[in-house]
Amino acid sequence: MLTVLNPKKNRNKMATRNQLKMSTSDKQRRTFSDSFKLKKVREIELGHSKIADICKEYEVSYTSVYKWLDKFGMTRKKGERIILETDSDTKQLQAYKQKIAELEQVIGQKQIMIDFMDKMIEIAEDRYKIDIKKKPSTKPSDSFGKTENNTPLV
Repeated sequence: MLTVLNPKKNRNKMATRNQLKMSTSDKQRRTFSDSFKLKKVREIELGHSKIADICKEYEVSYTSVYKWLDKFGMTRKKGERIILETDSDTKQLQAYKQKIAELEQVIGQKQIMIDFMDKMIEIAEDRYKIDIKKKPSTKPSDSFGKTENNTPLV
């Protein structure tokens, strides 16, 4: 509810801000048009008005003004990204995909060779009853690459 001053009683007195403030129920019923919000957002972006000034003048919360800025502002975050891709980028991307496919094929062939060699070693060990693979528990010799005086070989 808006407080109105009686002009006969208060001729020489000016109204205070508290006397002109809107009640909470009056504020809740107010709605601002999109064109009004857009106009105020443009004023803020161009530097003609400050957020605090608009909040005080129209008795609007900072949150509301920031929502207006988010919705109507030039710097608002958009949910979509536009990606421009040239023909050379497309060709380069296709070349990379082809190279990846070739490398995956080479890796697959190398893995087959490794599996084949492991199986061959296993068969040879069974057949000839010897250890061909080096066992992880076997420690390397401490004297490898050193002379009697414990100096490295050159």
